[in-house]
Amino acid sequence: MMKAITWLASVSVGLAALSATAFATAPEGWLTDVDEAVALAKKENKAVMLEFTGSDWCPPCIAMKKNVFSKEEFVEKASENFVLVHLDFPRGNPEVRERNQPLAKEYNIEGYPTIVLLDSEGKEFTRFFASQYPTVEKFLAHLEQSLERKDFD
Repeated sequence: MMKAITWLASVSVGLAALSATAFATAPEGWLTDVDEAVALAKKENKAVMLEFTGSDWCPPCIAMKKNVFSKEEFVEKASENFVLVHLDFPRGNPEVRERNQPLAKEYNIEGYPTIVLLDSEGKEFTRFFASQYPTVEKFLAHLEQSLERKDFD
């Protein structure tokens, strides 16, 4: 009986560590470091898209991930002009939340999911709530319009 309890405890701890790791990593095609993203954007002459999300507690964030951000067509098309950055504030992973907290403060994030667009120098040119554009098509169209407006400024 004791061996079974010990085994069960070790499996539970292993699963908890695995799920914490899953929350700490960015989705395919996304970075988690703003400085790295800006350096890459500068090198590739792209803009930067910061996604501030609460992946495990925010219903609009979860919907956006499911319907837009996790879609291969979104990542491929958006990556043509943007370096994508996933900044998560999960309740289930305090380490990730604490690591990203200074960025939420720096960018004055007041709600989730917030998108902040930066030019290749790291200067913000617009921001919006992601859930205003709940499909791949609408989101990509808004990104394109945002870039065109930026170029006219």
